[in-house]
Amino acid sequence: MTKIKIKSKEGIFFWITGLAGSGKSSIARSLYPKIKKLYGPTLIVSGDNLRNIHGFRKYTKKDRLKFSKTKLKFCELILRQRINLVYSTISMFDKVREMNKRKFSNYIEIYIKTDLKKIVKKNKKKIYFRKNMKNIWGVDLRPEFPKKPNIMIVNDFKKPVSFYSNQIFDGLKKIVNKR
Repeated sequence: MTKIKIKSKEGIFFWITGLAGSGKSSIARSLYPKIKKLYGPTLIVSGDNLRNIHGFRKYTKKDRLKFSKTKLKFCELILRQRINLVYSTISMFDKVREMNKRKFSNYIEIYIKTDLKKIVKKNKKKIYFRKNMKNIWGVDLRPEFPKKPNIMIVNDFKKPVSFYSNQIFDGLKKIVNKR
């Protein structure tokens, strides 16, 4: 594991990614108080939060990429104020993750790997049961899964959310040097 030296000029960007229904938001909510306690002022936001706030309802790959770039402006606003950000989002674009790595000095990529068949079996997201499904990652949109995340866990839905958030937090303590 590569150590990450935190620079004090901006907050820490905890980017949590995975397919819809992989447990990103639930795990982020469980992880949030631990991060806040150890690393200081922290905000938690999901891609769905920003989508709803902005009334963004376009789901083509092109529109998703455009919105992903727009969301980064919001993230930058928070991080530049030295506030940490726990951000859960699908954003299955290599391009966006590469932009994050270049733009944010305190960027930590966390990937929740999950088998799509298990997500569907657990009935985690209703989107997988819609008729005429279009523009769904893993169904008709080919995801660009993270190649070298800082932390990767496999959610098989056999353990409680707290188990997975503890797994991530233990990984963070090993790779992140506190300010």
